[in-house]
Amino acid sequence: MTQEQKAKATRQAFGETLASLGASHPDIVVMDADLSKSTKSDIFAKQFPERFFEMGIAEQNMLGVAAGLASTGKHVFCCSFACFLAGRFETIKISVAYAKANVTMVGTHAGVGIGPDGYSQMGLEDLALLRTLPGVQVFQPCDEIETQAIMMHLAKHQGPAYLRLTRQNLSPMHSKDYVFKAGALDVLSEGSDIAIFATGGTVMHALQASELLKNEGISAAVINVPSIKPLNAGEVRAWAKRVSVMLSVEDHMVAGGMGGSLAEALGPEPSAPLIMHGIHDVFGESGSPSELYAKFELDAAGIVKHAKRALKR
Repeated sequence: MTQEQKAKATRQAFGETLASLGASHPDIVVMDADLSKSTKSDIFAKQFPERFFEMGIAEQNMLGVAAGLASTGKHVFCCSFACFLAGRFETIKISVAYAKANVTMVGTHAGVGIGPDGYSQMGLEDLALLRTLPGVQVFQPCDEIETQAIMMHLAKHQGPAYLRLTRQNLSPMHSKDYVFKAGALDVLSEGSDIAIFATGGTVMHALQASELLKNEGISAAVINVPSIKPLNAGEVRAWAKRVSVMLSVEDHMVAGGMGGSLAEALGPEPSAPLIMHGIHDVFGESGSPSELYAKFELDAAGIVKHAKRALKR
């Protein structure tokens, strides 16, 4: 981390980048469901008030209006908490996905990392829902630089997409020369015993875990997965041939999450087994982000525990 690079929430990086893109992309229109100060879309609203629409606590209506505006040639960014957007799944399915509308849905406050707000505010099932929809691209950045890079991709992308963001600050993982490519894996650390696949808020903890494992003589690769869909299956299968076991780590339900996308890429007979770690069929709780990451074993110590257990299989 350089002095210029500080920990930052990806929602903050999103808001700043969206406002920056507003000048060069006059087709961008932004909507929010009464949470613009939290989603950080208010940064865009202050610079381009004529292209910002406060839609109230009515996400279903917001998505429908967004699809309509997209049909007129606008690129609409729809913002709310991840749990509230995913909760309007039928509207997303028909009005946005089926219509192939140029709408980017931005779900902030994802995962247990939101902390004390508790389960009713946590997006823990959003990846499972959104990635099932044909034609919908799904992304989750792990730091400020990656958020900016994904936003540049989304600004050019035509069609529906979902961007999953954190409330909590995330440490920098990339330098400014980082190149994002939709579908590609991002190898942060090489290793030969186990490959740890992480995404979003768990990436920095996976890197810390790899250092702890190194002290015990275990070589752990850390692979960041910013692109949940599309996903390069060939790259995933190549890692299965390089290590004895793979571990996925995510702040999301294990059912249907990033680990599931890896398992689908690997196919029925992978060269190495994949162990999926995340939230295992329980509701989230209220607590500080660090307390919840420790409780659900998503912090470095928890990842080390699951990695060592996976290697003993």
